[in-house]
Amino acid sequence: MVQHRALRNAPLALDPHRARLARALSDASRQGIGTQLNWGASYVVNDFYRRFLRKDRAEREYVLASQAVTVGLMLVSIYVTLHLASIEQAWKLLIVTGAGTGTVLLLRWFWWRINAWSEVSGMAVAAAVPLYLQIVMGWDGDRPRDFAYIMIVTVTLTTMAWLAVTFTTRPEPDKTLTAFHRRVRPQGPGWKPVAAMSGPVVVHGSLRRELANALLGCVLVYSALFGVGQILLRSAALGLGLLLTSALAAVLIARNLEHADGDSATSAAAAS
Repeated sequence: MVQHRALRNAPLALDPHRARLARALSDASRQGIGTQLNWGASYVVNDFYRRFLRKDRAEREYVLASQAVTVGLMLVSIYVTLHLASIEQAWKLLIVTGAGTGTVLLLRWFWWRINAWSEVSGMAVAAAVPLYLQIVMGWDGDRPRDFAYIMIVTVTLTTMAWLAVTFTTRPEPDKTLTAFHRRVRPQGPGWKPVAAMSGPVVVHGSLRRELANALLGCVLVYSALFGVGQILLRSAALGLGLLLTSALAAVLIARNLEHADGDSATSAAAAS
């Protein structure tokens, strides 16, 4: 990118290559920050504030709320950024937060009792616990042992929190649950009470086959990633083996999807 070594320590104005690179990185960073702020404010206002706290209000109120949330998110982001020593801590924080909310975000497809408050409480606790452990308690996410402890504590407390909220709040209305069941057709014993209310619904495939497809999808993606890396950097033979494994996983997924379509067609014919 920089052709003249003598200009590497010079001001950007004297090196057009570095100037263009700096401008591109600055534009990308600014656009990314703006997108995340708008996205976050939209979630907070439209999915929480407007839905649960202040229904059917004037649009001006929601606009002002969005502006306030945007400023709040920016201040929180600045505070968190000042306490992060490296970009590695940032993505580790994202990993820990995602692990904390993983249980409620996955189980909502398998258990009818989970409601919106379950997810809100899970996201709030999953965001607060790792920040408290690292900023207040002084646990160092760069140390493998501390990072493991942060993961364990965050997942445990988050799961306990959203379970407590789930059992202390009302479930979604029967109309909402039956409409969701008819449209999404979730499977498994966790949706049996709602399935009984919904009546006969054609279900695509089986839960066991869908779980197998999820595992095969992980094999497909990671085998392809590490396969390309092995071919480019280390062992071509191992890389080809991983790519073949990825291709085999893709074939198995395609075959399972074909069987699922056949099963749904058969069940639809039987229902008619």
